[in-house]
Amino acid sequence: MRIIDSHVHFWRIGGPGQTWPDAEWPLIYRDFGMPELSAAVGAINLQGVVLVQSQPDDRDTDWILEIARDTPLIQAVVGWANLESPSAPARIAELAGRPGLRGLRPMLQSIDDTGWILKRELEPALEAMVQHQLRFDALIQPRHLPILLEFARRWPKLPIVIDHGAKPHIPRGEIEPWQAQLAELSLLPNVYCKLSGLRTEQTAGAPSAELEPYIRALVGNFPGRLMWGSDWPVLLHARDSYADWLQCTLRYAGVQDEAQLDSLFSGAAREFYGLP
Repeated sequence: MRIIDSHVHFWRIGGPGQTWPDAEWPLIYRDFGMPELSAAVGAINLQGVVLVQSQPDDRDTDWILEIARDTPLIQAVVGWANLESPSAPARIAELAGRPGLRGLRPMLQSIDDTGWILKRELEPALEAMVQHQLRFDALIQPRHLPILLEFARRWPKLPIVIDHGAKPHIPRGEIEPWQAQLAELSLLPNVYCKLSGLRTEQTAGAPSAELEPYIRALVGNFPGRLMWGSDWPVLLHARDSYADWLQCTLRYAGVQDEAQLDSLFSGAAREFYGLP
């Protein structure tokens, strides 16, 4: 099975703009880059990856773009820009001209104001994203889902992907209203979703079987627009390996059809990010 991993991170402790992870995340508090990823993947048939920013800092975005330039496996980069800045449109135009840059990700989960993305001050930056055909990675929590619905309706020409299935409250056993809100978002053709990051939303030591209803909900709601991502190396915080999460997905997704498997593990990411 050929795989395009829609969500990986690189960082260097003490590197440009790096503030997270810190020593409170001991399992991932070290450098991660291409050599570590290659070792983690092993014999898995990985055809390409989407490298996603991990720091809300221009320096981090510049750094990962430099790595991508010399690394054929990195087929797309999702960077960060300060969308509130008056200079955001110029920065977005400059980034859009850099090889590999396909999208931007404001770190919405870290912003206290749940409705931040609807602020009028962000409109020039969002218009620049549409103009330069960039994608929007939505790093959100369930509290953001009604806001994202309004946002996606306001910006129908902006392709949006929900990272990590919107991080449902798995330890509480909550599936509603998360599932119903995702179903409503899935009716909008510009909204995709990533099947990623769920293991680290569980309580430490919880069995992967707990994820089955959440995985099935994502598969059912986003046919043709759901893309698999490892969220490596953050996934190591859950004490899973790269292969563990891949097998977990195959076990609980309930997908057998070859065309559906191809869409989940490569096709949807290729389509969304405009990969070759």
